[in-house]
Amino acid sequence: MIISIGREFGSGGHEIAEMLAEHFSIKLYDKSLLQDIAQEKQIDGKELERYDEKPRNKFLTRSLYGYSQSMEENLANMQFEFIKKRAEKGESFVVVGRCAETILKNQPALVSIFVLGDWESKIDRVVRLYHLTREEAESFINRQDSKRKHYHNYYCKGKWGDSRNYDIAVNSSKLGEKLTADLLAEYILQRQQHFS
Repeated sequence: MIISIGREFGSGGHEIAEMLAEHFSIKLYDKSLLQDIAQEKQIDGKELERYDEKPRNKFLTRSLYGYSQSMEENLANMQFEFIKKRAEKGESFVVVGRCAETILKNQPALVSIFVLGDWESKIDRVVRLYHLTREEAESFINRQDSKRKHYHNYYCKGKWGDSRNYDIAVNSSKLGEKLTADLLAEYILQRQQHFS
């Protein structure tokens, strides 16, 4: 069982991913996989965080003989390889972001999900969680989504958030995170039975 979760900022997608990982008692890979990679490669995990989920700067880096000078690109490829290896070993997990719906699309056990939300619900959530003003929350949401979209669209042919690239897209504002996670868990169980 592999569950990939793409999400709009403020939609509660990460919390839904956590609920699904707990529901199915499987590992969650999110930003924490940087620590796994750092341990595996014997490098500083804090250093990796600086380059996480960012496309390479075309003007400051170049590729030579198939090797990139871009830390952003190298880190992205390390993460893609990490989740591919886990999938090939037969591990079950939930992965948040990391272009997983594209990177793992040939895995028959993959269920790819995109979580979106109503604008007002996302603002309310971000204001509450990050203690921001409405204006700050709007700006923060726009920046985060722009960053995610830019990163995703740099590494993937399919566009970020386009429902055609996912098995299911769901608006978490309609039911809230818990009921949305329950709905998705039922969908995943049905898919598993169909897959078996």
